[in-house]
Amino acid sequence: MKLFYCETLNPRKACAVARYLASPVEFVRVNLAQGEHRRPEFLAINPNGRVPVLQDGDWALWEANAIMCHLSDLAHSDLWPHDESQVEVMRWLSWDTHHFTRPAGTLWFEHTVKSAIGMGPPDPALVAAATTEFHAAAALLDRHLDGRSHVVGDRLSIADFALASALPDAQASRIPLEAYPNIRRWHDGLLELEAWLHPFPASPATLA
Repeated sequence: MKLFYCETLNPRKACAVARYLASPVEFVRVNLAQGEHRRPEFLAINPNGRVPVLQDGDWALWEANAIMCHLSDLAHSDLWPHDESQVEVMRWLSWDTHHFTRPAGTLWFEHTVKSAIGMGPPDPALVAAATTEFHAAAALLDRHLDGRSHVVGDRLSIADFALASALPDAQASRIPLEAYPNIRRWHDGLLELEAWLHPFPASPATLA
C-alpha cells in the first residue's frame, strides 16, 4: 500500500495512525508547490487533487478519517472501535470537522502557511473570526476533557488524532490554548506517542 501525503493537517493524522499501527504502507510525499497533486496520474487516484490518499493496488481511498478507520480495521485495532463507543467516535469526528479544526486550521494557515509560501501577512478579519470560533469550540472540548485521558472512553481512538491535528503547531499558529488546561494536558499525552510527535517519515519516497 502507498500513503500519499504532505506535511499538512489532514495528512498528519493519517500518517500518525499509520505509524502508530506500524501499517505496511509506503509513504509517498506529494509536492504541492510543484503541482504534483494536479498531475493526471495523481488525479486518477483522487479526483479531488488532495492528500492524503491510500492506494492499494487498483483501489484508492481518500479522506483522512476514512483512511484512519481502514488502517485500524486492517490492523484489528480498536482505534476505530466496533462496540457501543463507535457512535461517540463518529460524533467527535463530525464535530471536529465543523467546529474545532476548521477555525484552528484557519489560524494555522494564516499565521504559518501564508508566510512560508510568500502569500503575505495574515488577514485580520479571518484571524478574528477564526479566533472567536475557536474559543467557543475549545471551551466545549476543554469541559469534556475534564477528568478524561482521551476523547472517548478511557482509550486512544482516531478521534484523538483527528481533534489534535492542528495543535502541534499551536504556538506558531497563535492558536489560543492558554485558557484550556484540559486540552493542553490531553495533547501533552498525545505528544508522548512517537507516532504523533513525528508522524512524517524522515526520508520519504516522492511522487514519480
